[in-house]
Amino acid sequence: MTQATGDRRAGAARGRPAPARGPGAPARTWSSRLGQWDSAVTSFYVLRGATAILVVLGLVMVLSSSSVESLAADKSPYAEFAKQAQFALVGLPVLWLASRLPLRFYKGIAWWALGGAGVLQLMVLTPLGHAVNGNKNWLPIGPVMIQPSEIGKVALALWLGVVLARKRSLLSDWKHSVIPVLPVAGLLIGLVLLGHDLGTALVLILLVAGAMFIAGVPMRVFGVAGTFAAVAVGFLAATNGNRMARISSWLSDSCDPTKECYQTLHGTWGLATGGWWGLGLGESREKWSYLPEAHNDFIFAIIGEELGLVGTLLVLVLFALLALAMCRVIRNHPDPFVKITTAGIAFWVIGQALINIGVVIGLAPVIGVPLPLVSAGGSALIMTMAALGIVISFARSEPGAAEALAARPGVVRRSLAVLGRSGSARGAGAGTRPGAVRSGTGRR
Repeated sequence: MTQATGDRRAGAARGRPAPARGPGAPARTWSSRLGQWDSAVTSFYVLRGATAILVVLGLVMVLSSSSVESLAADKSPYAEFAKQAQFALVGLPVLWLASRLPLRFYKGIAWWALGGAGVLQLMVLTPLGHAVNGNKNWLPIGPVMIQPSEIGKVALALWLGVVLARKRSLLSDWKHSVIPVLPVAGLLIGLVLLGHDLGTALVLILLVAGAMFIAGVPMRVFGVAGTFAAVAVGFLAATNGNRMARISSWLSDSCDPTKECYQTLHGTWGLATGGWWGLGLGESREKWSYLPEAHNDFIFAIIGEELGLVGTLLVLVLFALLALAMCRVIRNHPDPFVKITTAGIAFWVIGQALINIGVVIGLAPVIGVPLPLVSAGGSALIMTMAALGIVISFARSEPGAAEALAARPGVVRRSLAVLGRSGSARGAGAGTRPGAVRSGTGRR
């Protein structure tokens, strides 16, 4: 070891900055520092980090927004939080397992997953199905209530990836673009609509559109399919009194604030009173039985009221990071199945988030769509975490990502390295104590 190297290491151990680089050493520029953020594992870490923060934020806000209503119902103030925490604890191993499974597994189960999801969705329409707020979209499995349409989102994304990737060279022909994608997807969406859940059906339409767009389906097919979808949605809205009332109140300059406009008005008040920094965590006024579904569809309003504009911008930034990471996977991964499946999941998660936020801020009529990873709801949370786990698995197999992750030291190795450096620093400090005997030059 040279003297200069020893001086630098001893100085670092004692907390002093190391000497400047020599004239021949390359200087660290802003471009080189930014390049570290554009590595092969950027998508992997951004997906994990943004998902974890959104789940934790959701747990905190579910606790804050539901405690008053739970007390009013003679329950524990932690009742909804405890349920959501249990769902999150179930979702964590699901996400971890999904992030570790190889591509061939997802390609192999796509048809079976879609078939199983279709059977479960069909069972909802039988006497076994359960309705909530007019939507018959739940199925009791023992003591647990599941939402098969959430399983259908994941299954449909995987199935679209397999089918469209296999037919990618034939998609210029409209018949191959449409069949079997639109009939099969339309059947699943139709089953959801038979349960009167228009919001979930719209999210499924977004999922299908995103997968078809990235697959390279001609735009003329989008034009025709989009026209049919718009006509169908308009018909379903016009033939339902509740939906028409929501749309009319959204378009009207003056509507009854005690009826149709009540929820939207109180959501806007919650956002408006939050200001820049919010009233403080737990200090919401709208959650005191003023704002319906405060812990679910309108939880974004409570975030704005308690955490202010900063809190709402944080949520937007986190979803933007998820979108950016999934776009990176679509751009970098060589497998068309990965590109198409990731696109479907991205349009689902980000599109659903934008619909929910648009409803809360008044840019869309009230639609029963929760905020992904944040709103209360077990099936939605677990299946969204599973979907993001699948995308994390795809990010692991990006070019260069597997090698970079394999070269990363494990937890045990990092801990031993830290302990070793600490021992070296203590040894260096002991060797330079005043009065210590030094070899050849110490006091006698």
